[in-house]
Amino acid sequence: MFDTSPQLDCAGRILRLDRARVMGIVNVTPDSFSDGGAHDTTEAAVAHGLKLVEEGADLLDIGGESTRPGAAPVSIEEELRRVIPVIEQLAARTRVPISIDTFKPEVMGAAVAAGAGMINDIFALRQDGALDAAAEAGVPVVLMHMQGEPGHMQADPHYHDVVAEVHGFLVQRLFAAEMAGIAKKNLLIDLGFGFGKTTAHNMTLLARSERFLELGVPVLAGLSRKRSLGELTGRDTPSERVAASVAAHLIAVQRGARIVRVHDVAATVDALKIWQAVEAVPTPRADAAPTIRWPDED
Repeated sequence: MFDTSPQLDCAGRILRLDRARVMGIVNVTPDSFSDGGAHDTTEAAVAHGLKLVEEGADLLDIGGESTRPGAAPVSIEEELRRVIPVIEQLAARTRVPISIDTFKPEVMGAAVAAGAGMINDIFALRQDGALDAAAEAGVPVVLMHMQGEPGHMQADPHYHDVVAEVHGFLVQRLFAAEMAGIAKKNLLIDLGFGFGKTTAHNMTLLARSERFLELGVPVLAGLSRKRSLGELTGRDTPSERVAASVAAHLIAVQRGARIVRVHDVAATVDALKIWQAVEAVPTPRADAAPTIRWPDED
């Protein structure tokens, strides 16, 4: 039989989207909100990436600049110093696709040259030169919604209709990307949970995320250890939000997400296996339902 499932060509590394895929987070940063400083050397980041692959990650997302509220900006040179050696070593030691989490055009190009096969941009290619850099790279691109900028995005998020406004933004960015020469088959969207949104905004988007499937591109969901999950569960420490993260990502997958971006790969992979096993059980035919008879009817 022919394989008709959608797939992404990540610089020669094929990512099939016949089922939900798990993207493991590798932050090469000293100040990320959840694991800042844990993997901020090349050796530690590479070891962590390899561990995530062993746990079942289908692809890795390498980031060299924290985008948490109040994080210090990072120069192009410093970001390159952090991520390029990690990408080179992981590309040489594993066959899973590698994504670069950046909004800087210079980092996009250098990362793809080093072995990355996907660009994950929180600014949705709105920075000067980003559209051209992504088009030239020729790899899949994730376009994310964010209200404001990382330094102040959580100061006062406000929307008249969060679903409609995020939807409209992503429609515009998809159009801009295609006009720049990026094929639609290479585009993905991310609703931007936690980026310029309150807990209520995030939950509304999650509940109604099926609407975004009409845009005709894969949806990536990233709720891992987010503050909103902590507010809902009373878990102040990000590392204590594993169960909440797994639950949120299962809901996202049930509503059509094809990739989930997570810190806790093993737990997410296990949960998805159970959900997929249940989904694979055939639905009984309607005419096969047995007739219920009570004992006193005989």
